[in-house]
Amino acid sequence: QDFHRLRAFCLSQGLLFEDTTFPAHVSSIGPNLIPEDKLRRIQWKRPIELQRNPYLIKDGVSRFDIMQGEIGDCWMLAALGSLTLQKQFLENVLPKDQGFQGDYAGIFHFRFWQYGDWVDVVIDDRLPFLNGRYLSVQPRTSNEFWPSLLEKAYAKLRGSYQNLHGGYLSDALVDLTGGVQVQFSLKDPPPDLEEILKAADKSQCLMGCSTSGPLRRNIELRNGIVQGHAYTITGAVKIRYKSGWKHIIRIWNPWGHGEWKGPWSDDSPQWDHVEPKCREALLRIKDDGEFWMSCENFQEQFSWLYICNRTP
Repeated sequence: QDFHRLRAFCLSQGLLFEDTTFPAHVSSIGPNLIPEDKLRRIQWKRPIELQRNPYLIKDGVSRFDIMQGEIGDCWMLAALGSLTLQKQFLENVLPKDQGFQGDYAGIFHFRFWQYGDWVDVVIDDRLPFLNGRYLSVQPRTSNEFWPSLLEKAYAKLRGSYQNLHGGYLSDALVDLTGGVQVQFSLKDPPPDLEEILKAADKSQCLMGCSTSGPLRRNIELRNGIVQGHAYTITGAVKIRYKSGWKHIIRIWNPWGHGEWKGPWSDDSPQWDHVEPKCREALLRIKDDGEFWMSCENFQEQFSWLYICNRTP
């Protein structure tokens, strides 16, 4: 499908685009994602029906724009969260020539890397709702829609929303960058793990991690970590702590809430022993799904680390 040709046609005819190749129909959801009685109650709505003034992007693109919906696609959203930190990759995936202001015709397009090439995926902007709630990613800012529409394009690429329910973070990292990814088992980590994390952060790599456990079950432990879940690594630093140094890692949960409650978490006493200037620069006390933890706790709580960049 040629995005520009289709949009020009819709604009000339005064139509809103309806994508027959990925229709507003249960076939695009998939038969087993939700029970059949719920499937029949799915409604499709365009952002212009939901908001008086919708935007594709409002005040830039950020991981905090993303809040996972009913679909178990944390593996894709964790990769997407990492992508928002590396703007040099972002423009490949999210073309700038579109929006709700000017030339709006209900049609959008996104690009993903597939088998050695960038593939342009065209969608209409009808999003699935169940009982008035987003089935897909819900916008944290009620009128910003890039995460929901990008997720829809990725569902189309994969065949259905159901095919996003459970997957591999490593696959999503490559699909969003065309890069090379490497993974480390944290059960048997490399001896220089702290240095690897710091170097990857400095080299602007995309990074993610995952916990073991029953996939798609999402059991939240008492310490706040979710089992069978994927997270984004958003920072790795070495800071002055008491009379020495400490490696700490910043991690983000695609749910947009739910954080680690142990050492180095938002309210933990460890921060009292960090210089105020440094603490102010690093600590954001907010239930936004993002938290710090020590390298030791990271190895105990997570099972895999994923690093991806344009070149090896």
